[in-house]
Amino acid sequence: MRRAVCPGSFDPITNGHLDIIARASKLYDEVYVAVMINKSKKGLFEIDERIDLIRQVTAEFGNVEVEAFHGLLVDFCKQRDIPAIVKGLRAVSDFDYELQMAQMNNGLSGVETLFVPTNPTYSFLSSSLVKEVAAWGGDVSHLVPPVVLEALDQRLRKD
Repeated sequence: MRRAVCPGSFDPITNGHLDIIARASKLYDEVYVAVMINKSKKGLFEIDERIDLIRQVTAEFGNVEVEAFHGLLVDFCKQRDIPAIVKGLRAVSDFDYELQMAQMNNGLSGVETLFVPTNPTYSFLSSSLVKEVAAWGGDVSHLVPPVVLEALDQRLRKD
């Protein structure tokens, strides 16, 4: 059984994230989406809400599991016998940080990291940018799945 993990905070999941997960799901028998918990950060969506949104938008793939995790990603991988981390790279600036993380993860556990170039359509896209644009009333409908757009609208709606 070939397994991989796509980690992130996914606050919220974007079409860029979904593209990487979809591509990984074609290459691996099982793909775990690890929603990493950072207790020092207050997200727009609670962890359970993020997991629910991700499950909804990845259900069509049939081989994606979504779980929250707090701690080292390599521990998540060890516990589930996952030998590979799949990460999307948007730009050269992502590579510097991600390379350090990949080398650290490999040194700690032998887990390999595979870098997937982001679809150029999403090369600028981040959850932070989506939240900022949506908070100011900008149109992000082309950047997130419809169910995520609805959740954003509800969360950011000014009454």
